[in-house]
Amino acid sequence: MAMEAGFDVAMDLVRDIFGNPFRPITINPSWLIPTVVALATDIYEQKAFDRMPILADALQDAKCDNEDILNHCRQPGEHCRGCWALDLLLGKG
Repeated sequence: MAMEAGFDVAMDLVRDIFGNPFRPITINPSWLIPTVVALATDIYEQKAFDRMPILADALQDAKCDNEDILNHCRQPGEHCRGCWALDLLLGKG
């Protein structure tokens, strides 16, 4: 059982970093309002991944309608530096 739990955690981190390679996502530049960029930068630099749902709200305020990004940001569980959504928003990919 412990090995299965460790595998699940590892898979969550892999999904956090790579996302779904079969559904590539592009950012609409209009979503990159100052609030979104500042929040994404703070989350990345401070490793404050508990603020990801707030980032989803800010993205919605910026008229982001991409369910993959919004759902990923609201997803409970582990996020890390290298998170595909943060990297995409910050142009780190």
